[in-house]
Amino acid sequence: MQDRIKPFHLLLAAIMFAVLAWSGTAPYDRATWWMEVAPVLIAFPLLAASYHRLRLTDLMYVLILLHAIVLMVGGAYTYARVPFGFQLQDMLGLARNPYDRIGHFFQGFVPAMVAREILLRGAYVKGLRMLAFLCLCVVMAVSACYELIEWGAAVALGQGADEFLGTQGDQWDTQSDMFMALIGGASALLLLSRWQDRQIAQLTRA
Repeated sequence: MQDRIKPFHLLLAAIMFAVLAWSGTAPYDRATWWMEVAPVLIAFPLLAASYHRLRLTDLMYVLILLHAIVLMVGGAYTYARVPFGFQLQDMLGLARNPYDRIGHFFQGFVPAMVAREILLRGAYVKGLRMLAFLCLCVVMAVSACYELIEWGAAVALGQGADEFLGTQGDQWDTQSDMFMALIGGASALLLLSRWQDRQIAQLTRA
């Protein structure tokens, strides 16, 4: 594995820090911002620490950045107030701002590919069907854990958790969020598996 940091990866990190700085400058609700961007603040040090020992594919780093941007934008405005979500709401004639659904779609889309890359490169799974099944299991576990965190925030903060939850009056919000994560995970596996396989092959030959 090469020890040098790829310029492309430095560019991705710079974009992440720029968006993080913008997001945290004047968020709608500071407590909500901390809760929404917490995964980014946790993931980046872990990725940096493991960079030379387990460097991921370029595809994976791009996907992680996109997911981080979704989280940071949601943290800046709160999910129910993201302007792009209002534009989609008007365009599609929806009853609510759908940005939260986008966030949960990415919550399945990206973890599915992270799990797939780790399982493949560690040679933990050989059958492709079992690999896909386990990736979706990881997606649903991540989604369920996040919903439990939201439930914990609601219990601890009461009305103060409304911005973080972003339910917008939907009594089935939890179930819908988990279903969107499942759709996201399945979509990622269908669309990106071969691309990821090629990049893993190139990375392991380097």
